[in-house]
Formats: sequence, structure tokens, C-alpha cells
Amino acid sequence: MAHIQRDRKKLLTRVRRIAGQVAALEHALEAGDDCDAVLVQIAAAKGAMHGLMLEVMAGHLSDHVVAEKDPARRAGEAAVLLELLKRHAR
Repeated sequence: MAHIQRDRKKLLTRVRRIAGQVAALEHALEAGDDCDAVLVQIAAAKGAMHGLMLEVMAGHLSDHVVAEKDPARRAGEAAVLLELLKRHAR
């Protein structure tokens, strides 16, 4: 996936931010923080993961669907994206 390689630095930055949020969540649980603090950490990690997924999906859509010249490949790549969206919406 060319967009993964092209955007590697930006994606890794997001992943590292997610790792920090998960570490903060672990720390909150180990420290016995109140449930509201734990919920905030969970929401932050979930939001960051969602943002990462949207970033990769946008690259897939742009590079593998919109820019694809071959109609059969374009339809196949669109189907991949649609299946992912269906699974994510559950």
C-alpha cells in the first residue's frame, strides 16, 4: 500500500500517541483512579484509534479507489473498503 509507506511517519506518530494513551489507561487502573478518570482514558484511546483507522481508510479510498484506472480493480478495492466499514459499524 503506497499510502501506508508515504504516510508512515504521520501514522507512526498516531500509533505512538495511542500507545501513550493506553499506558495512561493502564496507569489509571493500577493507581485505582475513579471510574470517571478511567472512562476518560478509554474514550481518548478509542477516539485516537478511530482517527488512525479513518486516516488509513482515507488513503485507501484516495489511492486504491478514486485513482484506480482499471474498473474491475477499482470495484474490488471499493468492496474491500465497504466490508471494512460494515465490520467497523458493528
